[in-house]
Amino acid sequence: MASDATGIVLEDNGSKGRYVFTSPDGDEAEMTFTRAGETQMIIDHTAVPDAFRGQGIGLKLVERAVEDARKTGVKIIPLCPFAAAQFRRHPEWADVLKQ
Repeated sequence: MASDATGIVLEDNGSKGRYVFTSPDGDEAEMTFTRAGETQMIIDHTAVPDAFRGQGIGLKLVERAVEDARKTGVKIIPLCPFAAAQFRRHPEWADVLKQ
């Protein structure tokens, strides 16, 4: 598991994984993904509990995936509606978006 400065942890199980943010109270926000070969990642679900609403946690989860994709040369397929909306709002992420 790899954590970053925002407290987001990457749990990568090979073909599947998730990015997780856990509050001190134990609430979890997560974004799950499935690998499609060596060079593609499908973001398939984002879940942010009401306790995190309005704090930008969902966006931070997607940002972390974008950062990791840039480091590893992976392209992202955002099937999750939330992640897809974030990609539309952030054209600067086009370099990691699977066209």
